[in-house]
Amino acid sequence: MEKIAIHTEYITLQDLLKYAAAVDSGGEAKAAVRAGEASVNGEVCTQRGKKLRAGDRVTFRGRTFRVSKADPEGRNHAD
Repeated sequence: MEKIAIHTEYITLQDLLKYAAAVDSGGEAKAAVRAGEASVNGEVCTQRGKKLRAGDRVTFRGRTFRVSKADPEGRNHAD
């Protein structure tokens, strides 16, 4: 499982896929999510604007990501 640390309250599904380099472009992310290739917390999600918060898990093309809140001092922790 790969951790994705965020400094904001949430990250959208499309942005997470781009940030994690799971897709090459926003267009690819949009198409893949609409096609049902992403799961959020075990359920297929077709909303590219789905807000992901610390603790959420995303599975996409054989990779699993866990969203965590970034520590202001540079350490990562899950909320």
